[in-house]
Amino acid sequence: MPLKEKLLIERVRRAATVRGQRVGHGIGDDCAVLPLPRGHEALVTTDFSLEDVHFRREWHPPDSVGHRCLARGLSDIAAMGGIPRAAFLSLALPAELPQSWVDKFVAGLLKLASRFSVSLAGGDTAQSPDGILADIVVFGSVPAGQAILRSGTRPGDFLYITGTLGAAVAALNQLRDGEKLRPRSHPKHFYPEPRVAVGQFLREQKLASAMIDISDGLSTDLGHICEESGAGAVVYAEALPAASGKDGLTLALHGGDEYELLFTARPNRGIPKQIAGVPITRIGEITRGKQMKLVCFDGTQEVLKPGGWEHFGQ
Repeated sequence: MPLKEKLLIERVRRAATVRGQRVGHGIGDDCAVLPLPRGHEALVTTDFSLEDVHFRREWHPPDSVGHRCLARGLSDIAAMGGIPRAAFLSLALPAELPQSWVDKFVAGLLKLASRFSVSLAGGDTAQSPDGILADIVVFGSVPAGQAILRSGTRPGDFLYITGTLGAAVAALNQLRDGEKLRPRSHPKHFYPEPRVAVGQFLREQKLASAMIDISDGLSTDLGHICEESGAGAVVYAEALPAASGKDGLTLALHGGDEYELLFTARPNRGIPKQIAGVPITRIGEITRGKQMKLVCFDGTQEVLKPGGWEHFGQ
């Protein structure tokens, strides 16, 4: 059973303080007081992590759940070219959950937070009638007017992706098939890496015209860029950095649970082949109209429909 609320909050506060707070005032008051650098705008994002939707206790160790919980928010900040600064965690926990699970969850979250100098600045706790619910809010900043939006691309821009695609959802499919996996052997799923440094580089060098993270799958999230920019896109199957194995192309196009960055850039921009040690691959271009197309391996074209994750649509 988790500790009583006051003791639980104090336990989390001590753990967060050991990792180092850098907010004006964090856990302990009704609100956190967060400094905003001169000339910056605030970035705020929020994400749920729900038991049996985003993770399962029998599949995911608690430190992985904590890591993934924060990674979701950090990835959103990365997609805007922002600097993450503080996080807020609200936890609803069932009464039968061991406190040791909570401790490991918090440790996994704080380990990732310390790598990005992010403070756990507050949140809330409650008893859940059924299952674990974690809601993460991440606060960041970006120089005024420099946030990379989904709406900035135009026809003729090139389309790029970071890293490789498909390994995260391939591991998830193995878990669904009943396989036992070693979490550290499948980091793309259990310990995804938010591309914060890549996002900041693209913003600082004024390289990206639009950007999004592909947590819901490339085909779905590319659709968001096209919708917001009023454009279409063509993707080349042979260019996709798909993970090897069965159904590699399908998983690369439609597999969610990735935290790579999908971005566009003007043709005259010199996009490096690597940024912060992460491979960058050109996979297509932005077109007129609003339709997305896939150029198959044999050169034929077909309509690329969003096929990634969508709540209430599965």
